[in-house]
Amino acid sequence: MSWATLESNAYWTLFTAALLVVGVWEMYRPWRKVSEQLGRRWRSHALLIVASGAITVLIFRASLVMIAVTASHSRFGLLNRPWLPPAIRFVAGFLLLDFLSYVFHRVSHAFLPLWKVHQVHHSDPDFDLSNGFRNHPLETLINQAAYSGAIALLAPPPAAVLAAQLAAMLAAFFTHANANLPGWIDKPLRRIFVTPGMHRVHHSEEVPEQMANFGEILPWWDRLFGTYLEAPAAGSDSVRMGLQGVQSPAAAGFLFMLMQPFRARPTSTEIREIR
Repeated sequence: MSWATLESNAYWTLFTAALLVVGVWEMYRPWRKVSEQLGRRWRSHALLIVASGAITVLIFRASLVMIAVTASHSRFGLLNRPWLPPAIRFVAGFLLLDFLSYVFHRVSHAFLPLWKVHQVHHSDPDFDLSNGFRNHPLETLINQAAYSGAIALLAPPPAAVLAAQLAAMLAAFFTHANANLPGWIDKPLRRIFVTPGMHRVHHSEEVPEQMANFGEILPWWDRLFGTYLEAPAAGSDSVRMGLQGVQSPAAAGFLFMLMQPFRARPTSTEIREIR
C-alpha cells in the first residue's frame, strides 16, 4: 500500500470514527446545553472544512506525509541520519512536530496579522467538537506552508508525520468536545494529553486566559514554558467562550467567518448586519 493511500484511508477512517464517538459523548454527557445555533454553526464549519481542503489541494499538490517521503530520500534534514535508530527518529519527529504546533499557535496570538486570521477560530461563543475545524482557509494555508517547510528541514520519518497528523485530528475533536469529563479523570489525564477542560481555558473571552494552554496534543510545552493555566478565573462551569464584542448569532455565519480577518473588530451594529 502506498503512503498516499495509507494516509487517506487512515485519516478518513479515524475522522469518521472520532466524529461519531465524540458526537455521542456530547449527546449523552454534555458539558453545557446545546446552542440554538447548532445546525447553522455546523453547516458553516463544514463549509470551512471544504473550502480549506479544496484550496490547500489546489496550492499544495503534495501532502505533508508525501513531503516527508521525499525528504527521506534526501541527504539533508536534521533527523535524516542513518546512525539514528528508527524508533528515536520516530519519537523525535512526533515530539518536534507537536512542539512546532505549540510554537505556531503562540505566534498566531502574538503577531497581529496572524491573529486577525486565527481569531476566526476563537470568535465562536459556543463550544463543541466542530470548533476544532473552525479555521479560516488562510490559516490552513499558512499552517500547511509552515509545516511543509519544517518537515523539509527536519526530515522526520513519514510514519511520524502520519502519526502526528492523525493525533492532531483526534485531538481537535477531543479537546473541543462539549462533553463532561469527570475531574478524577481529567486531572491525571491532562498530565499526558490536552483535555477539553484544559483547552476551554484557552477559548475563554478573557484575553489573559486566551494566552494560556496553547498545546494541541501534549500539555508538556505549556508546563515547560509557563503558559499552563489550571482553570479560568470564572470557574470551569461559568467561563464565557468566544471574543468580547463578537457575542452574536452572526458569528455562526459562514460569510462572517470569511470576512472577519479583513475587518476591524466589528461593532454591535455591524455584527447584526453580517448574517
